Amino acid sequence: MTVGQEKNVGAIGRIFSEHPQSLGMSWGSHAVGAVGISLRLIGAGVACLIHAIVPVWFTQTAGKTVTEMYHDMARRKAGAANPNAWPDYEI
Repeated sequence: MTVGQEKNVGAIGRIFSEHPQSLGMSWGSHAVGAVGISLRLIGAGVACLIHAIVPVWFTQTAGKTVTEMYHDMARRKAGAANPNAWPDYEI
């Protein structure tokens, strides 16, 4: 492996590991969490679209989802190896 290739591997490695490691997580655990968050947001978004068409359906779904997600993220931050390194928001 040449010096240039080593630098590329290092840069690519940082893309996948720097942020998760700053939160005390592995790439895999971070990916699982991000996918879970995205699915919850997509579900809330679909509920909002349906609510726009039929206003009596899903009247509290989006609000409850956002509130639950905020509390989940606050618990994860509090239980993190380095909670001060976590941003006030998280993805």
